[in-house]
Amino acid sequence: MSQKDWFEKDYYKALGVSKDASQADIKKAFRTLAKKHHPDSNENDPKAEARFKEVSEAYDVLSDEKTRAEYDETRAMASSGFRMPGGFGGQQGGAGGASGGVPFDLSDLFGRAGGGFGDVFGGVFNRGGGQQARRARRGADIESSVTLSFDEALSGLTLPLRLTSEAPCASCAGTGARAGTAPRLCPTCQGAGQINRNAGGFAFPETCHECRGRGMVVDDPCPTCHGSGHAPSTRTVSARIPAGVKNGQKIRLRGKGVAGENGGENGDLLVTVAVTPHAVFGRDGDNLTITVPVTFAEAALGADIAVPVPSGGTVKVRLAEGTQSGRVLRVRGKGVRRKDGTHGDLLVTVDVAVPQKLSSDARDALQQFADATKDHDPRADLMARAKDGGAR
Repeated sequence: MSQKDWFEKDYYKALGVSKDASQADIKKAFRTLAKKHHPDSNENDPKAEARFKEVSEAYDVLSDEKTRAEYDETRAMASSGFRMPGGFGGQQGGAGGASGGVPFDLSDLFGRAGGGFGDVFGGVFNRGGGQQARRARRGADIESSVTLSFDEALSGLTLPLRLTSEAPCASCAGTGARAGTAPRLCPTCQGAGQINRNAGGFAFPETCHECRGRGMVVDDPCPTCHGSGHAPSTRTVSARIPAGVKNGQKIRLRGKGVAGENGGENGDLLVTVAVTPHAVFGRDGDNLTITVPVTFAEAALGADIAVPVPSGGTVKVRLAEGTQSGRVLRVRGKGVRRKDGTHGDLLVTVDVAVPQKLSSDARDALQQFADATKDHDPRADLMARAKDGGAR
């Protein structure tokens, strides 16, 4: 972004905070708005994407105390009556406003002070001279993916990830120059990486066209990276996958992305997790699910049955007399571990199993049961409701 934006855009208004808001308030407002308008949550919504970029730009300026102070100073000058060339920022006040629209000559005003216009505003725009260090740049984020078993996803684990990303070229140590040579200071920007474009006496910084913002010029490029100073690099990082991760979830690992430039912080590593299905257990949010077959006798008479759990072993579940097939029983605390250390539940669905073959003794016993309960017709109510059209 250019400092011209600072005159035209109210970043406090973009975040919905006051000009005296604390850094904590600014961070909180940004997180709320960024989450609301993030493209991942608003697919094919250009308005949300534009709003996300707006709040990100505002936070980038206001989250840094030094940059925020410079922004406030610039806005204060614009609102004090200075008219910017091209019709942006401030009002047409001062001598220009009083003499029928003649532009106010800021160069003349500050030139009398001895330092010249550029010296007065150089500190505000962080462009005090060619020897000033370039602004730190955050490294890029990188993405990777892993496939976990159902049990691994429940328990969490630390695993090595082999990553390939851009890094300082090993052949030239990131200078971009062939071994035995060195880059030279850019004669156009004097190492700043930016030059000031004069617009009616007011200087705006833009990327130096000769060094493309690097501040250095390479006369004899490195044959490996062709002068860019970067080359693909393979490395292994340890990635901690937390317990309870879901299929398709993205885990952000801070600082494990591409290295920053000029002292900037590293980017992040985004790991997308795929979880293979389990042959027995399923998942419903923070709860685990399982279907357990029981015998007719267990369901009718009641019984204590053993139910497996993912961690190994079993838990005892009590079936009441007359338990119906399809009933769901809840075992507290045997589900997925949550971030706060608590656990979801294990949901046990009862499935009454009908034997495919019967011995003669079992058949005789079952026939005796059928004779003893022949007066009970479980379909009587169904027939009655079907006959009267379903009225209750």
